[in-house]
Amino acid sequence: MTNLALPPTVVDETPTLRGITLASPRALKWQRIAMLLATALPLIGLVVAMVQLWGWGISAVDLGLFLGFYTFTGLGITVGFHRLFTHQSFKAPRLVRALFAVAGSMAIQGSVIDWVATHRRHHAYSDQMGDPHSPHVDAAGGTVGILRGLWYAHVGWLFAPELTVQKAWAPDLLKDPVVARVSRNFPWFVAASFVLPALLGGLITMSLMGALTGFLWGGLARIFVLHHVTWSINSICHVFGTRPFESHDEARNNAVMALLGFGEGWHNAHHAFPASARHGLRWWEFDASYLVIRSLSGLGLARDIKLPSPTQMARRKRNKQTLAA
Repeated sequence: MTNLALPPTVVDETPTLRGITLASPRALKWQRIAMLLATALPLIGLVVAMVQLWGWGISAVDLGLFLGFYTFTGLGITVGFHRLFTHQSFKAPRLVRALFAVAGSMAIQGSVIDWVATHRRHHAYSDQMGDPHSPHVDAAGGTVGILRGLWYAHVGWLFAPELTVQKAWAPDLLKDPVVARVSRNFPWFVAASFVLPALLGGLITMSLMGALTGFLWGGLARIFVLHHVTWSINSICHVFGTRPFESHDEARNNAVMALLGFGEGWHNAHHAFPASARHGLRWWEFDASYLVIRSLSGLGLARDIKLPSPTQMARRKRNKQTLAA
């Protein structure tokens, strides 16, 4: 199995770590403003939506918009940005690649090339200096250190001055015309992520209130929940859970996050076998993203699906003495 964690071409941008540079003061200022808006506005929307829920409940239309856009954009991240583009766990036709690139962009977690570059860097330096969002690089010990690490891995890293160099970590996607075009048009997909739920809510209910609540539930509230589920893979899944496989870091399997995150919570298995299209490697580990990939394969829309062999899994399996340590 091929591991794309290490970039095929690395550019020395700092004296100590490769593929990383520092934002200029002006760029850092705008980055932090953008991240503040991206984290605060969905929270405000969620609060407003909850007030509305307390007053007269959520309608079937709003619930449908929330779940529909959560699933569409969430799978855009898990199947598209992560398994297809970052690790090349399977191959797909151009139209399918474009669809997943658009869906992931509408999750508002950065452009596809930025997301992929950052995640490949994460695998290369996982839980070591250079990892963009590890909860284990804080020097403080004890409970305070754990809490600070969790906070940084969850959301604090978004405001850090370090930038991941695209040409070092994602040169293949920079050369891909479909992915590069979607990446360049990221702001339009951000706008669509808000406009479409409002438009659908208004058209289905034929009312301005339907458009407003569609914007709140299918837009802001959905983005808030999806963001924190994704960020929890970075934080919670590197601290809480089980480690059935050797992975050379602190990645953990967490069943709750696997359910909320379409299978991404089987994080220890993923770090043990980064190129695997399936993260829930044991029969009881439900992996919704892998089911999507298998369905695409059955339709002739996915091929060359990568999975670890039984021998590879056996070699990585931790024994009982190690698990108890």
